[in-house]
Formats: sequence, structure tokens, C-alpha cells
Amino acid sequence: MRVTGGKARGIQLRVPSGPVRPATDAIREAVFNSLAAYVPGARVLDLFAGTGAYALEALSRGARSAVCVDRAGADVIRANAAAVAKSMALDALPLEVITGDATAYVVPAPDFDLVVADPPWELWERSGDAIAAVAAAAAAPGPDSRLILEAPGGFVVPVPEGWRLHKTLGKGKGQPAASLLRRL
Repeated sequence: MRVTGGKARGIQLRVPSGPVRPATDAIREAVFNSLAAYVPGARVLDLFAGTGAYALEALSRGARSAVCVDRAGADVIRANAAAVAKSMALDALPLEVITGDATAYVVPAPDFDLVVADPPWELWERSGDAIAAVAAAAAAPGPDSRLILEAPGGFVVPVPEGWRLHKTLGKGKGQPAASLLRRL
């Protein structure tokens, strides 16, 4: 697993031990290629961050800042952030790591330009509406905010009120698929 673009392109990322299914390089690269115009200067929220790959990819590609929320991956995210910062010749990245339940995360102010939710796939069946609602509640007002909801291919992610599905990237049933949503 590596950063696929930007200043830290090629940097290897550590993966936490245990039952983790990190976002694949291919799906992240497709997402960021599709959102290229929205990444520079963006504020990014990575829910169910795991390795922090989505946030670190965004920072590598010019995002202004990022927040990662995950129950258990804080040490791995911080180690990955240090490696990415070093490759970018920075002392530290503009990254905040929050240990907590991403399904219940409440942002102090909805000001994120890009919000990514990549939960364990079994959570989509149980908590899909809540996951999509948390992501939408964190997005900055305005037409340029984007939600990226990663789920198994073939699963129809819930679309929060006021949003529409713009495009789905992925290779089919059982493979990772990223649904890109934009405000109506």
C-alpha cells in the first residue's frame, strides 16, 4: 500500500494488524484523479481512517489540512503521517488524528471540502444511513463539497438529502467501489 500521487507519491504506508481492509491504491488513485480540481487547498475528513491513506493522499496532492477518525489506528496513522511528512521535507503534516467511533463523530463545524467514509463493509448493511448522514453533516456548505463513500461494488450507498450521486468508480460486485456525491 502506497501514496499514489502528489509530492509523496510512492511512499509505502503501514497497515494496522487485525481485521482491516484498507482502500486499495487503484481505487484511491481513481478517486483523486476524478477529484483533482477539488483537492488543492481542501480541508479533508477521513472517517474510518485505518491507515490514513485517503487523508495522506489528499495532503500529498495539495490539500490544506486533514482530520482522521478511527477507533484503533491512531499509532499507524501517525507513523504513516511522519513518513509522508519526511518525504515532503516537512516537520509535520497539517493532520489531526482523533480516536473514536466514526459512526457517531460530530464535527465542531461543518467545514470539510472532501469527506471520505470507508467503513468496514459489514457496517454499510447495519449503519449505512448513519454513516452517510455523519459524512454529509461534516461537509462545508456550498456546491464544491464532495462526499466519497467507499463500499463493496454492487452495494447502493444511501444518498443523504440534499446530495446526489455524481459517479461510482470501481470494478464490480465484491470489489471496492467509491461513490462520489455532490450537493444538489
